Amino acid sequence: MSIKQLTIGFTSARISSVAEPRIQVLSYEKFRGMGHYRIAHPDFFTHGLLSMPNWTDNFKGLFNLFLQSSCPLCQRPTTQEFCQDCTRQLQRCQRQNYCARSSAQLPVFAWGVYGGALKRAIAALKYENQPQIAQPLAYWLAQAWLNTNAATPIVVPIPLHADKLHKRGYNQATLLAQSFCQLTGLSLQQHGLERVRDTAAQFELSAKERAKNLTKAFALGSAFRRHAPAKPILILDDIYTTGTTVNSAAQTLRDAGIAVYGVVAIAATEKL
Repeated sequence: MSIKQLTIGFTSARISSVAEPRIQVLSYEKFRGMGHYRIAHPDFFTHGLLSMPNWTDNFKGLFNLFLQSSCPLCQRPTTQEFCQDCTRQLQRCQRQNYCARSSAQLPVFAWGVYGGALKRAIAALKYENQPQIAQPLAYWLAQAWLNTNAATPIVVPIPLHADKLHKRGYNQATLLAQSFCQLTGLSLQQHGLERVRDTAAQFELSAKERAKNLTKAFALGSAFRRHAPAKPILILDDIYTTGTTVNSAAQTLRDAGIAVYGVVAIAATEKL
């Protein structure tokens, strides 16, 4: 995970008439939906012992070195979630048309085409313990949604089975949904659905096997068992390919009398 840049200032604390630096957190600024901290210099930073150019230059160099981490896609050093080159490659995956309808007439909204750098990023998020990747991907998805939608459905992420969640440590769809909702202002219900069967990975199966694999895989989550939602549901998943997963989840909701607005995903196959 990228090490966050801290906004720090220094004040002097006199102990036995000797000035010593004391680190103090001054401010926090979200930049483009990603948790970056900005270096701020209060007026007193330019006075006293710490104003000596050599000291501050050395400190800034050490501070910048400390902030370096590796891009999860290419391992180049970077202070962001992705290096500049990988960011450009990811941006080239953005779709020209975000919206389409699946064969089941379920509206689908996807930010990018599933392939290239975007496919690599989603794989790293899911299988290489890189949960921080969810935040910038969700930011791009949220930005596209806000530019094209005025609807306010309730967002429900596709759940993982408990065993798989325990093994992975997090549900990538939930991480994406959290950042997506934080940026769009949409309501999030993490417990709207449950995965009651531990199914095989869909990419290994044929279309017929996929449908069979997800039969009765989902059930209403604890939140919707207690109270039916007042708004339609927007199902969020990382990838939309054949639609088998989200259609199964949507049918579970509809069988309980819950309206489904559509599906939102980071990536979808080129032809929906």
